[in-house]
Amino acid sequence: MSTVLITGATSGLGRYVAFELVRSGYVVLAHGRDRERTEALVTELRAEGGEAFGYVADLASLAQVRRLGEEVAAAHPRLDVLINNAGVGAGPRGTGREVSADGHELRLAVNYLAPVALTRALLPTLRASAPSRVVNVGSVGQEPLDFDDPELTRGYSGVSAYCRSKFALAAHTFALSEAAAGSGVSVNVLHPATYMDTAMVREAGVVPWSTVADGAAGVLALATRELGTGGYFDGTSPSRAHAQAYDREVWKRLEATTDQLLGT
Repeated sequence: MSTVLITGATSGLGRYVAFELVRSGYVVLAHGRDRERTEALVTELRAEGGEAFGYVADLASLAQVRRLGEEVAAAHPRLDVLINNAGVGAGPRGTGREVSADGHELRLAVNYLAPVALTRALLPTLRASAPSRVVNVGSVGQEPLDFDDPELTRGYSGVSAYCRSKFALAAHTFALSEAAAGSGVSVNVLHPATYMDTAMVREAGVVPWSTVADGAAGVLALATRELGTGGYFDGTSPSRAHAQAYDREVWKRLEATTDQLLGT
């Protein structure tokens, strides 16, 4: 029986994917930020006749992200799929710059630093479980990081912060895929669907264009099928990320910046 960890599983895309996978026979490790909602989700997933376990962590805290990785690795020595789905949107128009528990720009912290830290914590488990998969939920909205100001302290905008975090996630995916070559761990990133009907989209004041089910198709394909590694997908279709996300010089600078921000 395959085991999958889904971050941000208590609502939207993550919740939909959790139900689809538990019905398909996966052991679902459901991460949420709120204990009550996470426990309620696990009860619902078990009512489907499957195995499910809940994990609570605020991904805006690197200490909690690392603790999440340690708890999952200790309880589940087999992990077949990691779906880094949790994220923070651009926020309502005019939202000012926000910071995480560690003082990092919030969107970079949750959308990029958290999945990188969690993936690093779980890589030994994923390698031991190979063939295994990392699925990073990105976005078609990508804007290169300014390595002189990676935390966007000047000229802040929520949209820009979001797009930079998703660019970083794509570039990280491609770099990690190359670094993990031959390990049996595949790493891919996708834009699930445009303006899905989620709290994140509604909060930004956008009328949804697509359903969560539309977005889930690509996530489920990458989670359950062998589709190679180092790919960027638009839904279920292979596509291309921002050109600079493939630049090895960008990868090097991104890794150095990431290590600095993570304190590693």
